Amino acid sequence: MRELIADQLIAARERTARLTDCVEDHDLTAQHSPLMSPLVWDLAHIGNQEELWLLRNVGGRDPMHPEIDPLYDAFEHPRSERPTLPLLPPAEARAYAHEVRGRVLDLLAASPLEGTLLLDDGFAFGLIAQHEQQHDETMLITHQLRRGPVALTAPPPPAPAGAELLPAEVLIPAGPFTMGTDTEPWALDNERPAHQVDVPAFRLDTTPVSNGDYLRFIADGGYHEPRWWTPEGWEHRQRADLSAPLFWTSEGGQWLRRRFGAVEPVPPDEPVLHVSWYEADAYARWAGRRLPTEAEWEKAARHDPATGRSRRFPWGDASPGPEHANLGQRHLQPAPVGSYPEGGSAYGVRQLMGDVWEWTASDFLPYPGFRAWPYKEYSEVFFGPEYKVLRGGSFAVAPVACRGTFRNWDYPIRRQIFAGFRTARSAEDA
Repeated sequence: MRELIADQLIAARERTARLTDCVEDHDLTAQHSPLMSPLVWDLAHIGNQEELWLLRNVGGRDPMHPEIDPLYDAFEHPRSERPTLPLLPPAEARAYAHEVRGRVLDLLAASPLEGTLLLDDGFAFGLIAQHEQQHDETMLITHQLRRGPVALTAPPPPAPAGAELLPAEVLIPAGPFTMGTDTEPWALDNERPAHQVDVPAFRLDTTPVSNGDYLRFIADGGYHEPRWWTPEGWEHRQRADLSAPLFWTSEGGQWLRRRFGAVEPVPPDEPVLHVSWYEADAYARWAGRRLPTEAEWEKAARHDPATGRSRRFPWGDASPGPEHANLGQRHLQPAPVGSYPEGGSAYGVRQLMGDVWEWTASDFLPYPGFRAWPYKEYSEVFFGPEYKVLRGGSFAVAPVACRGTFRNWDYPIRRQIFAGFRTARSAEDA
């Protein structure tokens, strides 16, 4: 367990370094969008949370720099205000995070990893590894919003063979399945407890909706036809003047996208990316379908009809490998639709993990028997109809922060996140 924890903490810090060492200090301290923090805020916040949860709460140590705690409290200052705060400059932020990490590795070596809820199974250490990787994804979003020369590169994901032979949809039969978890040691509070859900039969897209699919929605006037949109979605579409996914432009009859500083033609075979829930919902209506519920998504991803049990991941219980899913920033874009056959679910659904977060129809609500832990601000304060659930992770999500039970949530207007979707329909629909 100690070796696993150390590996996860080190992997997260190496990724943090890649995201912050690739640009000059002025790019670290600048706010590239009012939706996001300066990169240097994320860097010091990572260290501050690690100090708070591991050195103080687990190790019982005194605060290293208590005067900076309010600066890096995510609930005390909204992102738009953070550039005005007296933040640690880049060199000091790096030094602080480095000093915290050294002390944490010493604590890990001496920790019994049992005896309290925070220590059992190394939960607090897993919490921090996930937290840093989640902020790495946030920083990657900031890189996408950043204007300037290319700072990050990665090879493209491999193209799948025979993807054109896949069925458009699969049938998920009616019946109960176990949703959520009681056994995943590093699962967060909103993933718990495990509970039975009876899901009516439905049909689900085998792959996420592609750019080529979405281009047909645009060409058919989907952005200008109110009947495809909810009233709130149509109002937002008009107010925000939406006409295509974020970062797309049309020039000379060709659609282009900006991806981490580079401008390139929109690849038709990739999952569509940077669309809001309102756009995903409108597309689904236009296609005569709907977004899947969260329970439908999880059943398609985890239920094994041969055994009746719920798997950890679509492919089984083994941790994700590069053959299973596009995770961990190995690539800086989604893989073409139909990729990763070894990562398919028991029902034959592909790319449920990685590539793009998938919007669902569901509001972010607690499971029956939910208990906030270790702090209510992680999930409880966000429960309600104003947030929609996303599932599955994206190419920016690390395996440590990606499970078949993992739940993400955001406002239905959000487009800067690495989100796409797939559609569903009831089994009895013609």
